[in-house]
Amino acid sequence: MTHSDKREDLLQGKGYDGDPVGLCSSLLATLVVAQEYHGESDYEYNSSGNDHWSDADVPVSTGYGQYGNGNGPSSTVVVTGSTASVLSSTASVTSNSASVTSNTASGTGGSASVLSSTAAVISNSASVTSNTASGTGSSAVVTSSTASAFSSTTSVTSSTGNGTSSTGNGSSGNGSVSSATKYSVKTPPLTTNWTYSVGTNPWPEYPRPQLQRSQWQNLNGIWTYQNASSLQAVNSPPFGQTLANEVLVPSCLESGLSGIQGNYTLYSWYSTHFTVPSNWTSQRVLLNFGAVDYEATVFINGHNATFHRGGYFAFAVDVTDYLSSSGANELLVFVHDPTDSDPYVIPIGKQTLHPSHIFYTPCSGIWQSVWIESAPSNYITELDLAANMDGQVNVTVATSQQTKTPVQVSFVDRGSKKVVASHNGTSDAAFQFSVPSPSLWSPDSPTLYDVTVSMGGDVISSYTGFRTFSKGTVNGVVRPLVNGKFTFVFGTLDQGFWPDGIYTPPNREAMVYDLQTLKRLGFNMVRKHIKVENALFYQACDEMGLLVIQDMPSLRPLQQRTLANCTRITIEPDAQQQTEFARQLELLLNQHKSYPSIMIWIIYNEGWGQLIDGYPEFGLTARVRQLDPTRLIDSTTGWFDHGAGDFSDNHHYANPQCGSPFYSIASSPYDPARIGIQGEFGGIGQNVSIEHLWNVQEAINTINQTYEIDLSVEAWNYRSHILLGELRDQTQRFACSGGVWTQTTDVEGEVNGLLTYDRRILRPNEAQWKADIQSLYDAAASRSNSSVPLLV
Repeated sequence: MTHSDKREDLLQGKGYDGDPVGLCSSLLATLVVAQEYHGESDYEYNSSGNDHWSDADVPVSTGYGQYGNGNGPSSTVVVTGSTASVLSSTASVTSNSASVTSNTASGTGGSASVLSSTAAVISNSASVTSNTASGTGSSAVVTSSTASAFSSTTSVTSSTGNGTSSTGNGSSGNGSVSSATKYSVKTPPLTTNWTYSVGTNPWPEYPRPQLQRSQWQNLNGIWTYQNASSLQAVNSPPFGQTLANEVLVPSCLESGLSGIQGNYTLYSWYSTHFTVPSNWTSQRVLLNFGAVDYEATVFINGHNATFHRGGYFAFAVDVTDYLSSSGANELLVFVHDPTDSDPYVIPIGKQTLHPSHIFYTPCSGIWQSVWIESAPSNYITELDLAANMDGQVNVTVATSQQTKTPVQVSFVDRGSKKVVASHNGTSDAAFQFSVPSPSLWSPDSPTLYDVTVSMGGDVISSYTGFRTFSKGTVNGVVRPLVNGKFTFVFGTLDQGFWPDGIYTPPNREAMVYDLQTLKRLGFNMVRKHIKVENALFYQACDEMGLLVIQDMPSLRPLQQRTLANCTRITIEPDAQQQTEFARQLELLLNQHKSYPSIMIWIIYNEGWGQLIDGYPEFGLTARVRQLDPTRLIDSTTGWFDHGAGDFSDNHHYANPQCGSPFYSIASSPYDPARIGIQGEFGGIGQNVSIEHLWNVQEAINTINQTYEIDLSVEAWNYRSHILLGELRDQTQRFACSGGVWTQTTDVEGEVNGLLTYDRRILRPNEAQWKADIQSLYDAAASRSNSSVPLLV
């Protein structure tokens, strides 16, 4: 029986041997309620197969904040492991701030860490003081410090008990180090061709191409990092201290590229120093973050500068008033990323603290670029650009002082470099003008125009494309239209995970490689699946002509919670969490609605985090339409479709059921009043050798959960040809207007990508796939130009 199997038995009310146990009266029940435990290493089984837990019961609050305030004294905690034992007399636990005093701890090796990690699971904030510790190896040191870390890989070096982690996954918080552990790439379970070429100055490109200033300074590179003990750590910032480990920014703390490769990095400190260029005189200094997962509190020179919530979205703060006049400035960032720990229900997409098959390693921390830039006292904070096929341009320039100020907008032809249009308007209110006879943007001809916006002393560079997305009836069928013409949209489910960087691609070249591969095969679209990428991703789609279907990252999906009476309920957002989801949905639109390539917004994926009572997707759809009337909306891709939005979206593996007179639950029958699309299909897998697999045994064990496994790449291409042929037939016969093939790459325990997870093997027979994809477009074109009868 695997460790995972043991967990599932325990959650179902069974003991180690499958026999019923009294979960609700045990500490394990408390752990299940509180968080489904913080990790496999956070509890142990003894060699005899009997679980021994204290009888303490720690109440847990049901609110959106931290765990509850109950006290759970444990008079004698005994944890007997397969190789070691630890005895702690008189341990006390308080859920928000837990402490364990070990008056007498004995063990072999690092066995005392079993007690320490148990304390950490019980609470968000745990500390261990070892008054008298004896044993063999480094057990006394481990006991005194590991409870303040939530990582199972903590390494401690200390002779006094105030230990500091040498791996970045644990720190006592009671002392400081003279120098941080030097950065190096931690070998991930799988590498790519870019893993060891990233260097220490990653992502040098200007990070925000649609609102670009000339005076800027990249803060990416080597910062320092250490784990924090709890949310309360934000109240005691380590100002002026050297943090334990060097870390690469941007990166996910769980990734090899970060130099940390941590687990359960729920609370983290980052630190760096920067100097403002001397020629930025009489200017405001803006500090920008591309994305931090999930909550960030930013300190400049000891001042709390800002707080931001939302792991996928950019934010900026004017830090001018906090800057030092003498040179270097200390930038300190506290990050809290609960992922799917209880009681949090937040947008996380496919991230989980317990990866398994279709849910993957999470990303915590500063995972997109950080930079500073100079701007005048009244500066542009946001630029909304929408340009349609008729040459009409709608512009809104938002400013820091929110006072109506004259602005000038100029459009420049990228080829001739000539100004083709210029218009004077006023900030902080929408204004319109026309560009005569523009060249249109489309997947076949992705023409872009450079844009310059001037407002007083603030001059920014941007770009846009002229195109119109809409829907209309073509030969009796509701179709998606690009510039007034039915366009069959066909692309891949693109999850955006990397074996070396998790959420952060190694570099721009690697990121664009995926997109170029899709374009070369003939796809005209990519569905960005419950993740939001950095701005350069969307710029690349704009430039190469790839339509984008953009998902809103899902709330905590497909999980259950155990109540006090041991019943299991599906985890759904409460009113406050639903409001926060709606707020972040608005952030998604407002920060991405100027990219020409984004054609469709998706609100919910397969019911994940979707409330059924009251059908909130209707209200959210109306809000999305209000914020962005220029795009189509797929309100519920897959299932739990109650009629909202522009699409009748079917998910079915492996065969498609697109706009057809047949369907399978939980998808709904095709609705002829809306656009028929195959939101997901395919998903067939082909196993590869270990050097191309995510070499984590738990992931490898789930490979056989793939919808279909083909024994050779030839068989995989044969099956792909059959499935694409079915989609072509449904386009010719029925009302299919597009499809999404699963998927661009393998991801961890999934082996159904066009590319392997390391991007080293491309499975498709290129000539065959190009022909099959072209046949889809040809079938759609034939339906636009003929009156083939529908069989629905």
